[in-house]
Amino acid sequence: MRNLIQPKVTLVGAGPGDPELITLKGVFALNKADVVLYDALIDPVLLKHAPKSAIKIFVGKRVGKHSQAQEDTNQLCVSLAKKHGHVVRLKGGDPFVFGRGAEEIEYIEAFGIPTELISGISSAIAVPASAGIPVTKRGVSESFWVVTGTTSAGKLSKDLALAAQSSATVVILMGTKKLEEIVQVYLQFGKADLPIAIIQSGTTAEEKVTAGFISTISQKAKENRVEAPAIIIIGEVVRESVKLAEVYREVIQQEIQLR
Repeated sequence: MRNLIQPKVTLVGAGPGDPELITLKGVFALNKADVVLYDALIDPVLLKHAPKSAIKIFVGKRVGKHSQAQEDTNQLCVSLAKKHGHVVRLKGGDPFVFGRGAEEIEYIEAFGIPTELISGISSAIAVPASAGIPVTKRGVSESFWVVTGTTSAGKLSKDLALAAQSSATVVILMGTKKLEEIVQVYLQFGKADLPIAIIQSGTTAEEKVTAGFISTISQKAKENRVEAPAIIIIGEVVRESVKLAEVYREVIQQEIQLR
């Protein structure tokens, strides 16, 4: 007698890039998957945690390259859960931090399919940490903002102008294509000398860090050919990184010479 299919969708945060930074609970969910729908920033090695019999489907999106519309992915979660059972939706970072996880859960549950969320380590905190940058430090930064560089309308978030006026650390996701606009916001508030770092492919073997000041970061980003995926960190905490100490000494010396 054929087993009765019990549809379920589990959203799993895979973490910031390093496959070892997925949670144990996330691994356990993959162990029990009938289907895995995974994003572009997922290290393929994570798929080995799923059974060999599990169906693995790529539904990722890159900047400017949408291989699968979000609506299509939502529908896939529902149809595949009904057909096969347990669908694991594997998403980079944390599904509830600019990951559209809430939208997916709302859509799926509207069809009466049970869901579960397994949080992931957010790149907003882990990527700066991988470069030795603390998002908060006593006496340096008492809080931090996490802002999207690109809203659903394709524009820079208006919240950045509020964040730029504070003394808080500001972490910007999906902002590499808006770097010039970001710089202009900070220059508007007289913060040309504020430290800034751009970390590309953070926590992975391809990690690349570009550090400087608001006044010079645009040129440095061009020279280093910075591209997505990358995270931007702005604030005095950037100088606190032991890993960037030598880089910052060189940056400061170069900029003194240029002045």
